[in-house]
Amino acid sequence: MPDRKTLLLTGASRGIGHATVKRFSSAGWRVITCSRHAFPENCPWPAGPEDHIQVDLADPNDTIEAVAEIRRRLPGGRLEALVNNAGISPKGEGGARLDTLTTDLRTWGHVFHVNFFASVVLARGLIEELRAARGAIVNVTSIAGGRVHPFAGSAYATSKAALAALTREMAHDLGPLGIRVNAIAPGEIETEILSPGTANLVSSIPLRRLGQPNEVADTIFFLCSPESSYLSGVEIEINGGQHV
Repeated sequence: MPDRKTLLLTGASRGIGHATVKRFSSAGWRVITCSRHAFPENCPWPAGPEDHIQVDLADPNDTIEAVAEIRRRLPGGRLEALVNNAGISPKGEGGARLDTLTTDLRTWGHVFHVNFFASVVLARGLIEELRAARGAIVNVTSIAGGRVHPFAGSAYATSKAALAALTREMAHDLGPLGIRVNAIAPGEIETEILSPGTANLVSSIPLRRLGQPNEVADTIFFLCSPESSYLSGVEIEINGGQHV
């Protein structure tokens, strides 16, 4: 399929990432996934090892080396979409929230490398491929980036706030190259990694329910499609009205 579009997705193994793979694959896209894990033999989507990059996004050198490998996997020199979805949110004992004082300083660095710096490395390293395709970048931030959250820790929240600011900066810098950059900020999405007690937040959400991963994936797909061709520099909140 010579006209097949390609998506590069980090954090693809579960939740929002897994739903995003299914959404793009169903539309005929090639999806290249990035994970610190090797390609799973029981991969649930129609892809092979050639569409998976094993990389530790917490390691800047490993991420830089992965960029060279990704470029080798793009023989046409084009990348239509980059979705920076990978994120980590460390907890304390018993799932306790780690605040500014209780987060180990090394943990701060680890979180920022995965949640923030990796997005810079990938975007810069693949700029020519994105430019050739007049592609789109979607950064996955969080409702925690704009308010203190009962479960998300300080390192996670501030890394997501930084990613939101980076979205604005990248939209400004990459727009002249024909590259659109947007963000989505999910709220409480029903996945297997929900924190205990999340169900108690439903009564404070205007729509009175948790979000579904496919609802987030649909928004990501929209932001990578021609239907959003004049959208850039925005952060779409996907939280059932939780932010109001």
